[in-house]
Amino acid sequence: MSNGECIIGIDLGTTNSEVAAFLDGEVRILSPGADKLLPSCVGLTPDGQLLVGASARNQQLLYPERTVRSVKRLMGNDTQLCLGDRSFTPQEISSLILRELASWAQRALGREVTKAVITVPAYFNDAQRQATREAGQLAGLEVVRILNEPTAASLAYGCEEDKASTLMVYDLGGGTFDVSIVQMEADVTEVLASHGNNQLGGDDFDQLLLDHFAEQFQKEHGVDPREDPQARARLLRAAEEAKCQLSAEPFASVREEALLTVKGVQCHLSLEIERHEYEAMITPLVESTLESVSKALEDTGKTSRELDGILLVGGSTRTPLVSRVLEERTGLKPRQDVHPDLCVALGAGVLASRLAGHDIERVLVDVSPYSFGISYLGNRDGMPYPHCYHPIIARNTPLPVTRTEGYTTSMPYQTVVSINVYQGDAPDALKNIPVGAFFIEGLTEMEDFNDVLCRMTLDLDGILHVTAIEKCTGMSKHVRIENALVEKTEEQIAKARARLSELYGTMDGDDEDDEATDLDEAGQDKPAAEADPAWAKREVEAEALLDRCRELLEAMHDEDKEEAIGLNEALNDALADKDAEIFDQALTGLKELLFFVEGR
Repeated sequence: MSNGECIIGIDLGTTNSEVAAFLDGEVRILSPGADKLLPSCVGLTPDGQLLVGASARNQQLLYPERTVRSVKRLMGNDTQLCLGDRSFTPQEISSLILRELASWAQRALGREVTKAVITVPAYFNDAQRQATREAGQLAGLEVVRILNEPTAASLAYGCEEDKASTLMVYDLGGGTFDVSIVQMEADVTEVLASHGNNQLGGDDFDQLLLDHFAEQFQKEHGVDPREDPQARARLLRAAEEAKCQLSAEPFASVREEALLTVKGVQCHLSLEIERHEYEAMITPLVESTLESVSKALEDTGKTSRELDGILLVGGSTRTPLVSRVLEERTGLKPRQDVHPDLCVALGAGVLASRLAGHDIERVLVDVSPYSFGISYLGNRDGMPYPHCYHPIIARNTPLPVTRTEGYTTSMPYQTVVSINVYQGDAPDALKNIPVGAFFIEGLTEMEDFNDVLCRMTLDLDGILHVTAIEKCTGMSKHVRIENALVEKTEEQIAKARARLSELYGTMDGDDEDDEATDLDEAGQDKPAAEADPAWAKREVEAEALLDRCRELLEAMHDEDKEEAIGLNEALNDALADKDAEIFDQALTGLKELLFFVEGR
């Protein structure tokens, strides 16, 4: 590793998150093991142990009320998320995921990690971007850049030819959808236009399957399993697994033994779903993405025939229907050359490496996906109308950008002006999205109308800054966003960090003391169980797997049943002895056995 500045790139995803950085002369995905995806899931065990990642996801089957997932969709909201009897903001939950990723990078790089590039959907608004930055601060990271996900993906693909290429980046992840039209030539990547939907993704596909399974169960047993938290969590896991299976196979079998007890009788869910049934469910959602595709192309003045390629990004693009619909619409066969789950993190790592001074020569030109402006008194249909609007910053303007427009007061001797900021393109401000409002007071009393300048700046992170200035005196006032996230002070951030730090001591593998916990007093390597004292994680994972095993035991062949019982005993013995090696072997063996049993 170079002695230069260390900056990591993070894809903070709805379903999974990843981290990348410059290592051994190239940008790599970093992880402590073979699995490079960290499930974006956080939980607290009943005894207060913090779980982040796969262990939290496994716990959800047993304690859904103590587990949070898909937090990305809630970024920028005032929502409080509960882990048992404790509540956290979306930023705080996200910070725990970011902190875990930073610890992965720290172990891989062998040095302290304090700076990061973090990706967000291109269609994230100002409040959501501010929330992402705050999550980074709470995780102890300086967020040097907020980067749009489709832009990051284009950086990961790079430019393979000397000639200019115009590409569509189609990014359908777990919770959000973006499409960007980018132009790439030599070392320059320029985003021409972006569009998308922050509430559309694989989570919605899962929900459709979950509802289908629940309705089938209700028809057979007369009870809605969605009303029971644990049954709902099991249905969600079954929906996720079926979705993945249907991406590769023509049908999926779903079996959930003893899903719910109805009038003292254990009721099971057993059904088969074919790919064409699943595709019929999700077709309206996939086709809705084509509206964004059309809008992005329209904004560039190009047609699909002028595209050189389509790059698929995000795990949900594995659904065959997505490629088929895009190919039918554009005549181009979409590409998935780079791992769809990893390319955003790799692109963030490319930019992070360049910002750190490494020889990754790409020039990036990003754009604003939205138009911004203020309302004003004007004429509409020959009548005075106080909600006229036109953009000050037009969508798809390259970042960073500053634009200023001049306005006049609406009457003589006016000393106060209300500035109402909107996002959108409709000439009627009330048809656009309100972003914020503030007053500029103490204007000079004038017999004639007074001139007021409105200056808008979008920085490289796509965060909006608005200032109103009285032209004759230079007096100014900055916007105070009322319906978006108010940026926290350093004191507030410090207090939130202190509150979160109480959890860190309950987390397995606390990275602040990695060297101390891995060595005993004599400087020798400790046994795995001693270096990893938080066995609550393993207990939760084992308990969930053993529950599945017990449900399937009666249906197993005698040979499988004997093997399952042996692995059960080995797993319990390893837990009792805190033997990490035996535990991992038994856990892997039991997972493989159940995989084959359930597939029959």
